[in-house]
Amino acid sequence: MNVSSIGGLFLSKKEREFRKQLSNVLGFNPGNVELYRTALSHRSVREGADENNERLEFLGDAVLGAVVAHYLFMKYPYKDEGFLTEMRSKMVNRNQLNSIAVKIGLRRITLFNKLDNSLKVSQIFGNTLEALVGAVYLDKGFDETYKWVARQIIRSHLYLTELEHIDINLKNKLYGWANKNGKMLEFETISEKLESGRRFFTIGAYIDNELIAQGEGFSKKNASQIAAQKAIEKLNIT
Repeated sequence: MNVSSIGGLFLSKKEREFRKQLSNVLGFNPGNVELYRTALSHRSVREGADENNERLEFLGDAVLGAVVAHYLFMKYPYKDEGFLTEMRSKMVNRNQLNSIAVKIGLRRITLFNKLDNSLKVSQIFGNTLEALVGAVYLDKGFDETYKWVARQIIRSHLYLTELEHIDINLKNKLYGWANKNGKMLEFETISEKLESGRRFFTIGAYIDNELIAQGEGFSKKNASQIAAQKAIEKLNIT
């Protein structure tokens, strides 16, 4: 068997590869590897509350929100609460987090039921990113987590200057275009299901009864915004 020893423990080739990939994603060597393994484990492969990443996702969501709020507070000393709240929403929305998670390589090391094709295109990687933030917080503390999020997530993948100019109420923008062009725009719920114990929505944007785009999220509002954004991009609305 192909094994090596770390700290007196004999590790298989598969385990060594997992730890290498984990360190590459994190940018540092983790202290408690099992904590991070839990953060990367979806309930489809580990059902126990102490085994899958749902509790860490809950913690990571709160920590990430605090880190982003602090980062924005320091970066924009003269902006009001409304601006800061809007920017935070743009930075940590489910679609954004899922995209970042895939970019940093979480899809390759997230442990989930790969036979379930619906999971491959769902938002579980964004959820996993939040769980990973929770793990970093427990492993390294808030100060190091702040530095890690700022370095690995915000400065590497979030372009704040561009986000400042994105209209967060994309539904209104799409409605304005529809009214101007004599089109009938409707947002309808395509499906509603439970995922990770929460309701997960798929919302469709229909123009003249034709499905133009659809979005997914844990609230109808977020799913509608994502559908509106995709419709705007598809229709080349400026």
